[in-house]
Amino acid sequence: MGLQKFGFIVTGAALDPARHRMVMSSKRFEMIAVGVSQASDGPAIARQLVDDGVQLLELCGGFGPVWTARIIDAIGGRIPVGSVGYGPEAIGPMHELFKA
Repeated sequence: MGLQKFGFIVTGAALDPARHRMVMSSKRFEMIAVGVSQASDGPAIARQLVDDGVQLLELCGGFGPVWTARIIDAIGGRIPVGSVGYGPEAIGPMHELFKA
């Protein structure tokens, strides 16, 4: 069968998962990206994506290890879940990007 349906959840200011959603698809593959404003919205969106047939889920780095684990728990480990991570070379630039 292979991978046919992939999900991605991203965190960002003022993102509403009901409105900030996109689908990219071909005859053999579909990617669904959903934006949320806070990591705590992730488990419900992840359950929805899995229930809709997503076979693999990736989370933006904003979820961190704690929320990644909570999402894996929320979906009962039904599919693989990955999380974007950044190496030590990105610490300085990331700090500059997100400082208040």
